[in-house]
Amino acid sequence: MKRTVVSAVQFAIEPMNVEENLSRARRWITKCKEFSGADLVVLPESFTTGFTPIGGVEDLWKVVSTIPGPLTDIAVQWARELDMYICFPTYERGEVFPVIYNSAALVGPKGLLGVYRKTHPFPSERLEAGGWTTPGSESFSVETPIGNIGVVICYDGDFPELARVTALKGAEMICRPSAFLRTFDQWELTNRARAYDNHVYWIGTNSVGRDASGAYFFGCSMIVHPSGMKLSQAGGCDEFTYAELDPDPIKKIIPGSNRDQTFDHIQDRNTEAYTGILEEGKSVFEPARRIPFRRR
Repeated sequence: MKRTVVSAVQFAIEPMNVEENLSRARRWITKCKEFSGADLVVLPESFTTGFTPIGGVEDLWKVVSTIPGPLTDIAVQWARELDMYICFPTYERGEVFPVIYNSAALVGPKGLLGVYRKTHPFPSERLEAGGWTTPGSESFSVETPIGNIGVVICYDGDFPELARVTALKGAEMICRPSAFLRTFDQWELTNRARAYDNHVYWIGTNSVGRDASGAYFFGCSMIVHPSGMKLSQAGGCDEFTYAELDPDPIKKIIPGSNRDQTFDHIQDRNTEAYTGILEEGKSVFEPARRIPFRRR
């Protein structure tokens, strides 16, 4: 990767009002570009409609589009005009109704680079549990002139295996667009841990404001160094946070230290210790309420 500036942009989202949300996103990424010179901007999860749709799957299907499609065409136009890369999260129409993916397209000045479909929908958003989304099945990392960019979405960040696979695919920075409604401690912990686990830069963008479910998002978008140290963090209002990324970040144990780093979490893996055990199992502690996940 090269030395680059990345940003997390957060703003309140108007449920199911795609036109208004696109307008807000464009205003904020323009402000961010002018102020920080950002090369990559990460927008909040499902920002085109908000996380919880108003109505049913049919209503959501009507206001979103396929990828590529009209929504990502707009994102590509922005990327070209602002000369930047954009992680553009939106619900995506699937091949047939009622398949809807919780997706994030990565676009740049030369067009659509790919799309990631959330592989771990939160239990309440799964179609099979009365929600509205269908899980994807593939991790995502793509090479760009500013570096290799991976994507996970919100609840995905709770799963170390997915972040590890994304890093093993070559990701140097991982975007985590989110609509995180749990606790700040869990948000910070998972962002910092996944960055540190895999020696990657981690850009976590969270929504702010009221969700259609009645819950409120707390923002606190952050950018984390591969050492696990936070480089920047937003508050709880409409704003952006940004940081410049060093292309050779793990020579020292933390930024600003004179202590050499002598370990590598990727190279030092002993895969014999966990071969054959990763596919099955559940927590030894049973949750109070459980929505099972059915593998396809």
